[in-house]
Amino acid sequence: MADKAAPAAPSRIRPLPSWLLGRAAARGRSLVADALAGHGMKMWHHVVLAAVEDLEPVAQADLGRAVALDPKDLVGILNDLQDASLLVRAPDPKDRRKNAVSLTAAGRRRLEDCTAAGDRANAELLAPLTPDERVQFLDMLRRITGAGGD
Repeated sequence: MADKAAPAAPSRIRPLPSWLLGRAAARGRSLVADALAGHGMKMWHHVVLAAVEDLEPVAQADLGRAVALDPKDLVGILNDLQDASLLVRAPDPKDRRKNAVSLTAAGRRRLEDCTAAGDRANAELLAPLTPDERVQFLDMLRRITGAGGD
């Protein structure tokens, strides 16, 4: 069986924060992707469901901008989610020429399940850290990325 250990990096690369953050991000993506797959979802499906919950009813174009996703890719994801009865697209009440996207009850339940699965995966990622270190680490990541915390 193949070893899933991270590939060796040259000695000058291994201590770089950019290398270490990339390795941590890859591990986190893998853990979350596996957790979501248990619910028949991919990461972008989860991102879109979460964004729809925050913004609904949201015009399809506004949703794409909110999640920084190419319109063609967004359509494919929306089709998947609508085919699974997790969201609906209907004429936008503000502009009937546009589609507005909203979650269904099943979509809300799936979002809750996926959020819990993602939380467990992220807890596994951060398991080597103490609770105080986790808070500090997340604060540092927010400062590095410029992402605000809620």
